[in-house]
Amino acid sequence: MSNELVSVIIPVFKAEDFVAKTIQSVLAQTYSELEIIIVDDGSPDRSIDICRQFDDPRIKIVQQANRGLAGARNTGIRNATGAYIALIDADDLWVKDKIEKHITHLKQDPKLGVSFSYSRLIDEHDQPTGLKQIPTKIKNITPPYILRRNPIGNGSTPVFKRQVFEDIEFLDNLHGVEETFYFDESFKRAEDVECWLKIALETDWVCEGIPELLTLYRIHPGGLSASVLLQYEYLEKIISKYNTAYPDVFADSVTLARACYQRYIARRAISVRDSKLALEMLHKSISSDLRILTEEPAKTLVTMGATYFLCLFPPKLYTQLEQVAKFFASKGFQSRSNFKAGSTKV
Repeated sequence: MSNELVSVIIPVFKAEDFVAKTIQSVLAQTYSELEIIIVDDGSPDRSIDICRQFDDPRIKIVQQANRGLAGARNTGIRNATGAYIALIDADDLWVKDKIEKHITHLKQDPKLGVSFSYSRLIDEHDQPTGLKQIPTKIKNITPPYILRRNPIGNGSTPVFKRQVFEDIEFLDNLHGVEETFYFDESFKRAEDVECWLKIALETDWVCEGIPELLTLYRIHPGGLSASVLLQYEYLEKIISKYNTAYPDVFADSVTLARACYQRYIARRAISVRDSKLALEMLHKSISSDLRILTEEPAKTLVTMGATYFLCLFPPKLYTQLEQVAKFFASKGFQSRSNFKAGSTKV
C-alpha cells in the first residue's frame, strides 16, 4: 500500500448526465497519486458505458447489484488500497486542488482523521446557484453538534485517513456472505450523518474543516416531497439509535436536534413548493424545542417568512421573491443549511 495513495470512491446509479464531468474533475486533480474506484450500483442507464470511455490506468470499475449509496460506498472502501479515502457522488465536482489541500491538512496533525471543506452549490448546468454550504464550526466538533447539524455538509466533501474506517468497521452478513461494513446500510437516507456520529463516538479521531470552497455540490430541481419525508424518517432513526446507545451524551440535545431536522425538512419542502408540508414541519420544529428560535434566530425567521409567504401568496409572486433572495445570496450571503439533500441522490 502506498503511503501517499488516495482512493477516490464514486458510487454510480442513474448518473449518465453528470458522471463524465465528475470523473473529469477527479482526473484533473493536482494531486495525481490516485486510484479511482467507480462502483456500479446496478445502474440501469448508460452511466457505466460512459465511465468505460475513460482510458486511465487509475480507474477501476466494480459492479454489484443495487445496494444504495451506503452499500456502494462500503464496496468502494473494501476495494480501496490507498492510505487516504475520498468520497464523491457521481453528480458532484471538485476544484482541481481539493485533494492536495486535504492531504496537506491531514498530515499536519496525527490526531486529525477527517478533513472537509466548504461547498459551492451548482445547478444541473454546472452554474453556481449563489448559495454555499458554510458550516458554523470547522473545529471542536462534538457528537451533540453532529446530531443537530451535519457539519461536513455533504458526502462529496470529506477526505479520510484509511485508519478511520478501519476503526469503525464491523462484520455482518446482509447479502449472503460475511462482509466488512463501514456505513450502516439500513440507513437509506442520512447515512453520512450516521457515519460521522459513529466516528465521533467510537474513535478518538478529530474532524476539522478547511475554510475554502473546494466542493461543488449539485442541486437538482423538482424534488419530491415523499423523498423529503423519507429523509426525515431516517434522521429520526439516527436520533433514536444514538440517544438509546449514548443517553448521557445526548441528554440535552435530542429535542433541539429534532427541531433542527424539522426546520430542515420545512426548508426542503419550500424548495419543492409543498406549502402544507413546510408549514407542518415549521410548527413542529418550534414545538419540539424553543431554542430553535434563540440559537439560530435568523435562519428560523427566514424559514418562517418563506413558509408563510408560500402559503399566502401565488406561486408566481413567491418565485419572484425567491429570485430576489438568490440575487442577494450571489452578492455574498451564504447558505448555512448543512444537511445534505444529496442523501436522496441514490
